[in-house]
Amino acid sequence: MQRSKIWALAGPVILANLSVPLLGAVDTAVIGHLDDAYNLAAVAIGSTIIQFIYWAFGFLRMGIGGLAAQALGSKDAPEVRALFTRGALIGLCVGLVLWAIQSQILWLALNLFDGSATTKSLASLYFEIRIWSAPAVLVNYCLIGWFIGMQNTRAVLYLQVFMNGLNIVLDLYFVLNLGWGVAGVAIATLISELAAVIIGLLVYRREVNRFDPGGKSGSVWDVNKLKRTLGINIDIFIRTVCLLFAFAFFTSQASGFGDITIAAHLVLIQFQFFLSFGLDGFAHAAEALVGNSIGSRNRLALRHAVNISSKWAAGVAGAYMLVYAIAGEFIIGLLTSIPEVRIVATDYLIWLIISPAISVWSFMLDGIFIGATRSAEMRNGMLISLIVFISAALLLKPIMGYGGVWVAFTFFMIMRAITLGIFYPRVEIDAK
Repeated sequence: MQRSKIWALAGPVILANLSVPLLGAVDTAVIGHLDDAYNLAAVAIGSTIIQFIYWAFGFLRMGIGGLAAQALGSKDAPEVRALFTRGALIGLCVGLVLWAIQSQILWLALNLFDGSATTKSLASLYFEIRIWSAPAVLVNYCLIGWFIGMQNTRAVLYLQVFMNGLNIVLDLYFVLNLGWGVAGVAIATLISELAAVIIGLLVYRREVNRFDPGGKSGSVWDVNKLKRTLGINIDIFIRTVCLLFAFAFFTSQASGFGDITIAAHLVLIQFQFFLSFGLDGFAHAAEALVGNSIGSRNRLALRHAVNISSKWAAGVAGAYMLVYAIAGEFIIGLLTSIPEVRIVATDYLIWLIISPAISVWSFMLDGIFIGATRSAEMRNGMLISLIVFISAALLLKPIMGYGGVWVAFTFFMIMRAITLGIFYPRVEIDAK
């Protein structure tokens, strides 16, 4: 396996993924330059709720991606066709359920956050707009997973760049030109998500017919394959809910220090998002190659994929550290002009500077385990890590304040890597 193969897979995903936190940064910058901190705090809370809900169903991307990679490796063309349909139907059903219970979700979520009445009112408005894209978002997850599993990461790049580019343009127009504020940010995202799924379905149709011209789909309702799909997805669902709860808990702990701190928290978390989405490119490359290696029963190829992708990821993580150390304060200034928010964010920037060296290993192991469809180990590792995080945060927050929460989050990322590292030998067994 050549280094060029890793970059051919990782490069487009890195570029695609970086457009996501770039969008978050634009949202933050547009709202952060309004006069009042409560606008920024409202987007922080509203986006956290939406991300928790949508990313909870990220198993649709991860489950479909790992299974598609293995189906490709074993040359099972009918199953390659059936996988997306199976996942998309699940996504549509879940999206409709979210529509039906949206008021209950919002009530429950807002009770987890502190903040002013104005902040909560605007956060509610943001949520009530964004929730209508639920079916489109979940089907889009299936599309992205299928493309990654099929090693067509260029399609992921085109789809993400289109969606997030459109979102940014509409953001600027709705907020700066029309003055719609928080509502404008939400509407821009809604429109771009709906447009993206339409384009994605057209690309999928072209690609599946190119891969298997005139072929027939395997049974979408094959009992054994459906059981395996659901089993993997349930494990990943639990794992993802735990991960999202960790980030929501992180934000809720920050909210207890007031609107200024939670606004600074939103600024700082953009650094972590830039990091995660960038390094996830190598994780996705490992996912596709590991899945293919297991499907073809090639342990040597699996080890080579893990080794090369991890080395490149570590190098890129070092570059992130350097950029954050040199330009961190400048980036904070781009994201907000509110002096109080900039001061608080700068005070805690050190945690983002050291984060790449710690986080890279959990990202890479996630990709490896997704490709291997070792979902039970991912679930168990995340449960252990979450318990450590919550315990550390509750212990350190009274002693160290907001800084104690950052220390606890660092422990969380360390435990994610340790737990999956312990389980890694099981992955190699699957490639026999």
